[in-house]
Amino acid sequence: MNIKKKIKGIEFKNIVLILLFNIGIILLMWICEIFIFNAFYKTNQIKKMNNIINTFNENKEDIYSLAENLAYQNEVCISIIDEDNAIINFNTLQHGCLLNKNNSTVKKLVINFLNSKDTSDYYRIDNPITNTKSILYAFKENNKSILVFSNLENASNFYKLFRIQNTYFIILIMIASIFISIFLANITTKPIREITKRARALGKGKYDIKFPKNGINEIDELANTLEEVQKELREKDEFKRDILANVSHDLKTPLTMIKAYAEMIKDISYKDHKKMNEHLDIIMDESDRLTSLVNDILELSKIQSESYNYNYEKYDLVKEIKNIIKKYEVMEYLEKYQFILELPKKAVVYADKEKINQVIYNLLNNAINYTGDDKLVKIKLTKEKEDYLVEIIDTGKGIKKEEIPYIWDKYYKNDKNHQRSVISTGLGLSIVKEILNKHNFAYGVISKEGEGSTFYFKISSI
Repeated sequence: MNIKKKIKGIEFKNIVLILLFNIGIILLMWICEIFIFNAFYKTNQIKKMNNIINTFNENKEDIYSLAENLAYQNEVCISIIDEDNAIINFNTLQHGCLLNKNNSTVKKLVINFLNSKDTSDYYRIDNPITNTKSILYAFKENNKSILVFSNLENASNFYKLFRIQNTYFIILIMIASIFISIFLANITTKPIREITKRARALGKGKYDIKFPKNGINEIDELANTLEEVQKELREKDEFKRDILANVSHDLKTPLTMIKAYAEMIKDISYKDHKKMNEHLDIIMDESDRLTSLVNDILELSKIQSESYNYNYEKYDLVKEIKNIIKKYEVMEYLEKYQFILELPKKAVVYADKEKINQVIYNLLNNAINYTGDDKLVKIKLTKEKEDYLVEIIDTGKGIKKEEIPYIWDKYYKNDKNHQRSVISTGLGLSIVKEILNKHNFAYGVISKEGEGSTFYFKISSI
């Protein structure tokens, strides 16, 4: 299993890729040396030979001095045979030259040329001394025969030494590349391994982890992303713990009361119908609280789910607000609440109607619970450029400045100001936050102690 992991790991793959890269370069050098360099050398030597012949043709006088200069300058060997068959050699001691050797092939070619009527010819020869291909140019000039001989492949001792050194150099590169690739792979993979190890710890709920950075942009970006994830997970974990603690408390209270009043009905008030009805009303009220709490928890979980699909549509927000307020008419009649509407005739918006209505319900319930003794709640809708601004205003005691940043994220419920006219679970603002975030709508609260609060959000107009 460990071997398979290593084979699939970044470090192993980096080593393999670097080695393959180096092998590719070495193969390219080898191909260039064998094919390209030899081909270039051959072409260059033939070009030299042609230039030498042209030079002889252009210079009719003192060919002996010219032959000597050309032989040494171009690293070829030259023989001049006069009409008396006297042979004068130039640079024939050069390594691989066959003009001064007892080479039967060359002797035969030269004799045939001298006895022929041809004025020029060239011959390809396998050089047994250097084990390379060679070329012999022969031409007649002013009753003299001139032989120019050169290797078509580099057979110099320097070149042989170069090839030997190049072989050692290639071996050295291979060994060095192994160590360099391991070193480079370790530089990149070590922080990744460390990040992976700490990410596993993060998955187990450890939120005090710092992710290492090493100056490589991609790795540093990964570390920064995981730190952001860590921060979000910590906040969500704290939020869930707070919800669990508060919900547990809120569940416990009505359950205790339901049980207590049920026992009272069973043991005492079942004989007194008036008392029994009062106790049953309390049980029903607490049951409603439990239902509302469970519904809010389920709603919040559903909204936070990434799989939840929002149904965007065009609709008249003014009409929806008026329909919502109609459902609170009983509170105007029985508890003397005042709902003041400042609305335009029409406001066409684009959003999920059901969810935005839920936002308005929750903000209205919040305002009803925390408004002042005058029981006044104002709903205001105004046009702002390409958006509509929705404001829900209460006249309560307001929110402390230090508490404002937490009211959306925490299980927030200020029990000292709570009127309990509407059943509250403390999750209403969290639901509002999630819905508006999903819509990418701006929202917030303006509040001062003793001056009430204004909750607002902006919604896209058409």
